[in-house]
Amino acid sequence: MGLVALEGMQFEARHGYYAEEQQIGGTYRVDVYLQVDFKEGATKDELAGTVNYETIYRIAKLVMSKNAKLIETLAQQILDKIAQICTTVSYLKVRVIKMHPPLGGQVERAYVEIEEDFKVQCGQCKRIFLSHQKGDCWTKHGYVYPETKASLIRSYGPHICLDCLQPHLLKETKEHR
Repeated sequence: MGLVALEGMQFEARHGYYAEEQQIGGTYRVDVYLQVDFKEGATKDELAGTVNYETIYRIAKLVMSKNAKLIETLAQQILDKIAQICTTVSYLKVRVIKMHPPLGGQVERAYVEIEEDFKVQCGQCKRIFLSHQKGDCWTKHGYVYPETKASLIRSYGPHICLDCLQPHLLKETKEHR
């Protein structure tokens, strides 16, 4: 496991709760920290075995280009989009900084920081696995009858790894799509 970080991504944008902030605009910085197993990428010297910095930057740039009232909203949107695209990330932290916020006095910066850990433990075999989907991990591997799912949740909790789920998956049919 290693840390990949992009610090100091800077954007000019028109975020703010008040109309004046949205008209005047300001300078924002974004820092992103990702824990990822990049041993394979490092060993083979291949980008596919790690996280592409360009992808992270483009996500931050896209989110920062759309107006928002709160920097909390921006941070959450950046985190969610990275988690959706970079599914090998086991931990993610995003910091959005508003430089020189207009508060009637001299303030260097205001920032919010959010983080999420995507490691969960299988309730049956106790192995740790990654789950980037909100809620539970049941739907990404296939279809399980609702009654079976309810029974497994009662027995093992909300998280079950693919190996333990495999015997309960149905072969996909038209009616299950």
